[in-house]
Amino acid sequence: MLAGTAIGVYLLVVVGATTALTDAAAACPTWPACNGQWLVPLDQPKLAVAWGHRVAALGVALALAATTILAWRVDTDRRVRTSLAVAALLYPAQVGLGAFAATTATPAVLSAVHLVVGMAIFGGIILALAWTLEPETFDEPTGVEDPEEMPDAEDHPERPNPAAVPDGFVARAKRTGFAYFRLMKPRLMWLLCLVASAAMALAAGPTDLGVRTVVATLTGGVLSIGASGTFNHVLERDVDKKMNRTADRPAATDQIPVRNAVVFGLVLTVLSLAAFLTVNVLAAVLGLFAILFYSVVYTLLLKPNTVQNTVIGGFAGALPALIGGAAATGEIGLPAIVLAGVIFLWTPAHFYNLALAYKDDYARGGFPMMPVVRGEAVTRKHILLYLGATLLAAGLLSAVTTLGWLYAATSVTFGAVFLWTVIRLHYERTEEAAFRSFHASNAYLGALLLAVVADALAF
Repeated sequence: MLAGTAIGVYLLVVVGATTALTDAAAACPTWPACNGQWLVPLDQPKLAVAWGHRVAALGVALALAATTILAWRVDTDRRVRTSLAVAALLYPAQVGLGAFAATTATPAVLSAVHLVVGMAIFGGIILALAWTLEPETFDEPTGVEDPEEMPDAEDHPERPNPAAVPDGFVARAKRTGFAYFRLMKPRLMWLLCLVASAAMALAAGPTDLGVRTVVATLTGGVLSIGASGTFNHVLERDVDKKMNRTADRPAATDQIPVRNAVVFGLVLTVLSLAAFLTVNVLAAVLGLFAILFYSVVYTLLLKPNTVQNTVIGGFAGALPALIGGAAATGEIGLPAIVLAGVIFLWTPAHFYNLALAYKDDYARGGFPMMPVVRGEAVTRKHILLYLGATLLAAGLLSAVTTLGWLYAATSVTFGAVFLWTVIRLHYERTEEAAFRSFHASNAYLGALLLAVVADALAF
C-alpha cells in the first residue's frame, strides 16, 4: 500500500510538471468542479486530462490518509509515522496550490513551489518505505580481501580457455579481433550513446538537430567509451585475475599484450577527439575529460579506495548528457544538466544490484563496494533511496523541458516496475532478485531515454 501511494504521488508530480497538464488546465479554469460540472465529457482530451488529474489527486489523498492512519494505529517505527504525517500535512497545501494554479494566471514561482512541495511529499513516502523495509537486524559486512594474497580465480569447465591459441590464421584473427572488441566494453555503448542522443534531442529539438552532428557525436562517444574501457582493462588486469566475473578479460589473460592495449586505447582517444572536433571544441574537451575521469579518477582513485566509488563514479556516466548538449548547441544548457543529474542518481540504484550479486567477487578483488564494507541491508536501503532520488530528478526534467505525456507515462510505468523489483529484493534477498532489479534499472533508463528522444523530436 505504501509503494502504491508513492507511485500515485509520483504520477501526480510528473504529470503536473508536463506541458500536457499546463495546456489542459486552461480548459478547466474553475475548482473543484470543472466549469460547474462534476462529470466532464471524455471526448474533449484537454478537459479529460485536467479532470483526470483532479480525480487522481483525490484517490492519492485517500490512499495517503489510509496509509498514515494505519501506520499510527499499528506498531510502526516512529520514523515511518513521522515521515508519513509530514507528507499527509503537506498534501492539503499541495492541493491548495494546485487549485490556485488552476483558477488564476500562475506565476512561475508558484509553479516551482507546487513542484517542490509535491517532491517533498514523494520524498517523505519513499523514506517511510525505506524505513519500513529495514530488517530488524543488519548483516555484518565481510570486508575486503588483500588482492595480492588471493589466488587467481578458478577456471570453469564450461567456460572456454581464453588464452588458448586456435589453429589457423582466420581463427586466430577472429579471436584477436574479438579480444580488441571486448577491450572497448561494448555493453556500455548503447546506453551511453542513448544518453547523448537524448541530450541532443532536448537541446536542439527536431528542427535544429543535424544528421552530421548526431553521427559525429555518437562516433566520438563510441570511441571514447572504447578508449576508457581499454585503459580500465589494462589498469585492472592483475585484480581481474582474482575475480570470477573478470578473469577471462583480454588483458587479464594476456590475449592482448599490455603495450598493444595501451596503443589501442591511445588510438581510440585520438580518433574520438577528432570526431568530436568536427562538432565543436567543447564537445571534444568534455570527451577527453570523460576518458580521463573514468580511466584515472574512477579506476585508480575511487574504485579501490572508497565506498562512495559508485556514487562519485556516476559522474562518468552522466558526462555523455553534457557532451550531447554541448554538441547540439555549443553550450551546456539546463536540460542537459538535469538529464546528467538523472544519470548520476540512477547509477547507484543500478550498480548496487550488481555489487550485491557479485559481493564475494568484489571482496576478492579488494574493492570496497557498498555491500562488502557496509553490508547487504544498507545497500538495499541505498538502492531504494537512490531510486527515489532518480524519479524525482526525472520529474524535474519534465518541468524544465517541454516533454509531454509519452515521457510522463514512460517514467511512471517503468519507474513503478523498477520500484517493485527493488521491494522484492528487500524481501527475497537473493542473487536472482538482485539481477532482476539490475535488469529493471536498465529497462527503466533505456525506456526513459527513448521516450525523451521521441517526445522531443516527434511530439
